[in-house]
Amino acid sequence: MFDAKLKEAQDAIARALSDRMAGLGADRVAEGMRYATAGGKRLRGFLVLEVARLTGGDAGAAMQAACAVECIHAYSLVHDDLPCMDDDDLRRGLPTVHRKWDEATAILVGDALQAFAFELLADPVTGDGDQRSELVATLARAAGPRGMVLGQAQDIAAETAATPLTLDQITELQANKTGALLDWPVVAGAILGRADPAPLRRYARAIGLAFQIADDILDVEGDVEKTGKALRKDAGAGKATFVSLLGPGAAKRRAKALIDEATAALVPYGPEAETLKQLARFVISRDQ
Repeated sequence: MFDAKLKEAQDAIARALSDRMAGLGADRVAEGMRYATAGGKRLRGFLVLEVARLTGGDAGAAMQAACAVECIHAYSLVHDDLPCMDDDDLRRGLPTVHRKWDEATAILVGDALQAFAFELLADPVTGDGDQRSELVATLARAAGPRGMVLGQAQDIAAETAATPLTLDQITELQANKTGALLDWPVVAGAILGRADPAPLRRYARAIGLAFQIADDILDVEGDVEKTGKALRKDAGAGKATFVSLLGPGAAKRRAKALIDEATAALVPYGPEAETLKQLARFVISRDQ
């Protein structure tokens, strides 16, 4: 049941992105934007859609917000893959944008995706003026110097630090780098449903940290063919991770405890939140 719902949402988001990018033309940057947003798990977009459904938000507005966060996520991956960052050749089983084209194109594709995300949120179809303003402000905060970009900077600094990061420092770094863009979709869904986001944020923060622990486990135990990206890079670079600090067994137990926290936060929503509970379990059971 959950797999079918996720696949349905993935396909719907793919169609919506295609529709919204149809007017961008066929130049290299536009093609790169389509390429960068193709495929992937679309968990962030799915979260927007599901939380908006749970709280009574408009489905059309939710799809706009889902497309916006998928664009921000794709931009972050395009830039993260660049030689000056993680220097990766493979993403989702395909050449990274800078390998398919060149570095300048990849930078422009990322810049364009970021701007396009806010264009989508500013469109009147995304809600009334107050909702659009709040969506723009909260996404800017999640993606910018107090969120994802801060986490990226912390990650880069950690690579040349004299001593490895502590568990608390890694937790803070990942809350910014990965967690902020998993937190925003539930906030967006709540904004569209005019609901209190507090219990949903507890859910999102728990799955955000569990997601990163699962990624660290996949980097050690995963299969390149399934993940579609390079693995074992963290260990090779001597980076501290949840797995290196806790050990694989304890890291898996911590991830499971976080999923328990996430599902407990959904109790007020009753059986209507079952899909979100299944999503939480999927976060640590995935193989890619």
